[in-house]
Amino acid sequence: MRIAIYTGSFDPLTNGHVDVITQAAVVCDRLVVGIGVHPGKTPVFTPEERADLIRAACGDALKAQGCELQVVTFAGLAVEAARKNGAKIVVRGLRDGTDLDYEMQMAGMNGVMAPEVKTVFFAASPGVRHITATLVRQIAAMGGDIRPFAPAVAATALAQRMAERAKAK
Repeated sequence: MRIAIYTGSFDPLTNGHVDVITQAAVVCDRLVVGIGVHPGKTPVFTPEERADLIRAACGDALKAQGCELQVVTFAGLAVEAARKNGAKIVVRGLRDGTDLDYEMQMAGMNGVMAPEVKTVFFAASPGVRHITATLVRQIAAMGGDIRPFAPAVAATALAQRMAERAKAK
């Protein structure tokens, strides 16, 4: 079985993430989406909520492609999460040249730490190249419409969370 891992914070899950996830399903039998948990950060969604959103938004599409979706959490190095989950492929998405420069450095470092794990890059589709989770959070926090930038289940959940936070203030 060919296992790949795609790591990130996925806070929130965006259409850019979904694009990479669906592209990655072509090169593996199982795609592990690894949600990075960092104690110093205060995410909008809990790791469990993010996992549920990923499963809801991507599960059927991957199943239709003949790829199993597994969602896990991890703390620490992505390459160690790859090893722990049996992945020999690390999936990364590229939006632009800046991403490429950074991701090439990471791939090189990971290659030294885990030479058996290879990095595969997927270019973002033109319609999602401009999307970042940071901008989606900012738009949502200001009451903007994020539906063009996130799958419906994630957009709804984020709008509700931001409304809850606004009420609490």
